[in-house]
Amino acid sequence: MFFFDINYLLMVLLPGLLISGGASLLVKSAFNKYSQVASIKGYTGAQAAQMLLDYAGIRDVQVVPTRGFLSDHYNPTSKQLALSESVYASRSVAAIGVACHEAGHAIQHANRYMPLHLRSALVPMAGIGSSIGYTVMFIGAMMQFTPVVMIGALLFAGVLLFQLVTLPVEFDATARAKKLVVEAGIVYPEERIGIDRVLNAAALTYVAAVIGTLLTLLYFLMRSGLLGRRN
Repeated sequence: MFFFDINYLLMVLLPGLLISGGASLLVKSAFNKYSQVASIKGYTGAQAAQMLLDYAGIRDVQVVPTRGFLSDHYNPTSKQLALSESVYASRSVAAIGVACHEAGHAIQHANRYMPLHLRSALVPMAGIGSSIGYTVMFIGAMMQFTPVVMIGALLFAGVLLFQLVTLPVEFDATARAKKLVVEAGIVYPEERIGIDRVLNAAALTYVAAVIGTLLTLLYFLMRSGLLGRRN
C-alpha cells in the first residue's frame, strides 16, 4: 500500500529527517555557542547591520526588530531589515554575524544582484508548487495515473527551482558579511571564526532543503514510472 511504502521511508522520509535535522542542530549549536561570546567592540546586532548598510552607502533601509528565533530577514519590497529578538539587541559574535548576513541581502538588492531578483520573481510559483504540487503528485500516485503525477511534479519543481536559486543568494550574502564585517570595523579579524561557523552552519540548512525537495520529486517520478522502472 502507498501509505506504508518502504521506499518512501528509505528514500525520502529518513534521509530528509537526518539531513534537515542535522543541519538544524548545527545551526542551533553554533549560534548558541557564539551567542555566549561577546564582541570585543560591543556593537549590537542592530548596530552592526546599520554600520554595514552605512559602509555600503545604503540610506533607505530600516533596521527593525521582529519576533521569533532566528526569524531574521530582509524584505526588498518594504526595504526593512528585520532582526529577531536574539539578534537585534545582542552584542554577541553570533548576533553580529546573522545581522550582517541580512545586511548582505540589502546590499545585493541595492547592487541589483540578479539571483536575488530572480528569487523574488519565483516566489509566486514556489508558493503554488508548495501548496498544491505535492498533493497533486500524491493523488496521481494513489490513482496510478501518470499524467496527474506529471502535472504535480511540474508544479513541485517550482519549489526546487526556487530553492536552487536561493543557494547563490544565501552564499553570496554570507560571503559579503564575512568580508565586510571586518572591513567596516565592526569586529576584529580574530572574531571572524565565530561568525564564519555560525553562517556556514546556516548555509547548510538551504542545502538540506534542496536535497529534501529533490528526493521527494525523484521518489514520485520513480513511483509513477516517469523515471526508471515502475515498482
